[in-house]
Amino acid sequence: MTIYYVNSATGSNTNAGTSADAPIASFWAVENLKLQPGDSVLLAAGTVYNDQLDLKYSGTVAAPITIGSYGVGDAPVITSPNDGIHSLYASNIVIENIKISDTGGAAIYGGYVSNWTIRNVEVDHTGLSKSGSITFRTGSNLTIENSTINDVNGDGIWVEKFNGVTLLNSTVTNAHGTTADAVQINDSSNIVISGNYLDQTGAITPKGVLALIRPADAVVEGNTLIGGGFGITAQAGTNVAIHDNDISGYGGYSWSYAIGLGDQGDTRNYEIAGNYIHDGAWGVAVSAAGTTTYVREGIEIYGNLFDDLTQAALKVDRPASGSFHDNFIASDVTPYSISPSIIAAGTFPVSDNTIVEEGPTTFASADSLAAADASVSLGAHHDNPIWENGISDETLLLRHFGKAAVEKHGSTFGNGDHGVTIEADDLAGPENGSEISHHEITPQPLHHSEADPLIVSILQHGMLH
Repeated sequence: MTIYYVNSATGSNTNAGTSADAPIASFWAVENLKLQPGDSVLLAAGTVYNDQLDLKYSGTVAAPITIGSYGVGDAPVITSPNDGIHSLYASNIVIENIKISDTGGAAIYGGYVSNWTIRNVEVDHTGLSKSGSITFRTGSNLTIENSTINDVNGDGIWVEKFNGVTLLNSTVTNAHGTTADAVQINDSSNIVISGNYLDQTGAITPKGVLALIRPADAVVEGNTLIGGGFGITAQAGTNVAIHDNDISGYGGYSWSYAIGLGDQGDTRNYEIAGNYIHDGAWGVAVSAAGTTTYVREGIEIYGNLFDDLTQAALKVDRPASGSFHDNFIASDVTPYSISPSIIAAGTFPVSDNTIVEEGPTTFASADSLAAADASVSLGAHHDNPIWENGISDETLLLRHFGKAAVEKHGSTFGNGDHGVTIEADDLAGPENGSEISHHEITPQPLHHSEADPLIVSILQHGMLH
């Protein structure tokens, strides 16, 4: 396990490179090293490399090959007329603590590889002559974490035919192009996308934010997605969970949606829960561009909050089975748009949703709301699923007020009814005239749930409103 030091400013390719005092100078010398498992290639802080780095050798799972940095100062920068880092068939690789910018092609390209980790990498202004940023085709076990991608041409992250894709705590902003998404993952499985900030509001003619095409066993949770023609398109998937995301600012097309599914193939077993969907067009759309017959089954949509939408919270215009229940819908949002034939078939019941009658500051941040001598009492039956993934453990309803009010005040759970009391200054002052009420918005016919509805009341100065 050897550490090789590279310094484009002070190094020489006649050096062995095994000491920071005698580094090698260029990627040409690195590519001739015949790297072994456990070896590290460290680029000096503050240096620039105007060439493509080709990785030809593999590490092992226990001893990967690492490309990183050393010294104090700005991250070393790779800039290239081609790709920044390019690899075919090399596996067990770690790329960390570097910057890649102004490349003609992709920042990082990997084909037929496995067990790659990209962490704390900054990508900026890539794909100048051939669209690309971080691109992987065919392989397994790719992790991208704590990295930033900005102002690139083409998709920010593009992955195809991978088993095992993990994207954690990273930021992708402004992936430009009519076919560009912040993240697109095709024909892949065992996908986890969590804790990321994906923003397309400054992109030039973007397509969308997150595109999952034919995913299998995917979890998308705790992300912020802004802008684009859509928030999440998750087409033709199997076993897909979309939980606790904040999706907003999407639009530009009559079909624009926060979460869309049902096109491009059979769709089975989706759980869409705990998301805050706002400032866009459609909420959740189960739809398709044509008339091709696909299976759309097991689509459960619950515990979400819909606000400031120009179209309905739910759209179902193709044959589908599932349910839409225990969601929170602002009073100025149309609850659903479901084809009459689907309503008649009773395959997609709508029940037990809560209409939020909002005043002028109901959805403002907690810091901007007037304090009041009041409290809000939220109660629900123990088997109401909203408490499993909505208010109780994910604090959906109040998360957008700027405080996790349920966490702040605590809650009691048992085998019977349970609830939580929240001070009204966590919500809105009485002068706003705001209230939250439960309304049945069920299409007929339906199979109505017998579970007790969520009871939401406002208690002020000892009086129930």
